[in-house]
Amino acid sequence: MSKEIPYKIYLEENEMPKQWYNVRADMKNKPAPLLNPGTGQPMTAEELEGVFCKELVAQELNNTDAYIDIPEEIRSFYKMYRPSPLVRAYCLEKALGTPAHIYYKFEGNNTSGSHKLNSAIAQAYYAKKQGLKGVTTETGAGQWGTALSMACAYFGLDCEVYMVKVSYEQKPFRREVMRTYGASVTPSPSMKTSVGRKINEEFPGTTGSLGCAISEAVEAAVSKEGYRYVLGSVLSQVLLHQSIIGLETKAALDKYGIKADMIIGCAGGGSNLGGLISPFAGEILRGEANYDILAVEPASCPSLTRGKYLYDFCDTGRVCPLAKMYTLGSSYIPAPNHAGGLRYHGMSSIVSQLYDDKIIRATSVTQTDVFKAAEQFARTEGILPAPESSHAIKVAIDEALKCKESGEAKNIVFGLTGTGYFDMVAYQKYNDGEMENYIPTDEELAESIAKCPKI
Repeated sequence: MSKEIPYKIYLEENEMPKQWYNVRADMKNKPAPLLNPGTGQPMTAEELEGVFCKELVAQELNNTDAYIDIPEEIRSFYKMYRPSPLVRAYCLEKALGTPAHIYYKFEGNNTSGSHKLNSAIAQAYYAKKQGLKGVTTETGAGQWGTALSMACAYFGLDCEVYMVKVSYEQKPFRREVMRTYGASVTPSPSMKTSVGRKINEEFPGTTGSLGCAISEAVEAAVSKEGYRYVLGSVLSQVLLHQSIIGLETKAALDKYGIKADMIIGCAGGGSNLGGLISPFAGEILRGEANYDILAVEPASCPSLTRGKYLYDFCDTGRVCPLAKMYTLGSSYIPAPNHAGGLRYHGMSSIVSQLYDDKIIRATSVTQTDVFKAAEQFARTEGILPAPESSHAIKVAIDEALKCKESGEAKNIVFGLTGTGYFDMVAYQKYNDGEMENYIPTDEELAESIAKCPKI
């Protein structure tokens, strides 16, 4: 006899995972290694440790251990906001008139307003453990920078954030939260670094990109003693930390005997999507279950659906290692009117390999449709969603309406990565009818992709 499903499914504190899950251990085709751009050879631990924390490098290179213990100091911090709830969207279901059951894993119940804190606290912990003075990073919409500034304040570390210029200008309050937690915030590309000056010269008046900000943050880290660079998405270590999202989601579903049919996540660099889907993808890879896993990306930055699977630089300034991923080219810069986050030119090597192996599929949506779905969700479920998350909401609604047509009662699960209270400029543009969609042409993408290194 099945249990009655509450609005919010909570795990007990003692049910919170004690280990992260490393999906690479179950992947038959492992993600391709990071390459040294100078030699074309796989990056060694020693080379990576010049940029990243030593323990994080070990996690980045670990393709064999399925489970990695979460240090007690990190679990203690997690307990301030985890386990996070899995919510049954009863009100949205009613508004749609669908027989589908819709669930969302809500990651916005912490001050940073997003899932990013799950990895930020881990990376800050390992930096402190190594005896570092501080860390540098990039941020796009500002969620990662906010999370990292909180984590660094907790461990007493310096935090230098290079924020994509268009977001820096559009989201002053997100910037001020970072500064409140002690971080220094610089609009990118800036004139503080040599790579920033070069990008400004090559692209006068540019509004920036994550690739630009990454380049600046890496240069800042390697040029100062006692600093390392940390990244909020894309890297395998980040997806490892974010696997706590998927582990909790699966545990909550199992608690009530619910089998997910579809799992939907927004896809920018891959941190939220990868964290949400990893345990479910692992079951597929081990032949234990089957799920329809769907990545949703913006039509203005469609790396999975329109990019190429090849080695590319992780940053615009071409100072980072090469990663094999679905990419639009490291020189690709989204249009200035792109308001929904998810603006990275490439995709996590793990997510890219899972997509290439057809373990997951992908689709893209326009931002006006995304904000329409966001407002429908806000009016029914009472949460103002982050624009990034709203990409997943849009497709979850679409799939629920398909169930309405077919009469099929699917269990649809999506990731609500955070809240949108610092994204009101974008909401204002949508409400005022000033938001426009931009879809790059095949020629634009071909020009950018053609600049990728020939490996």
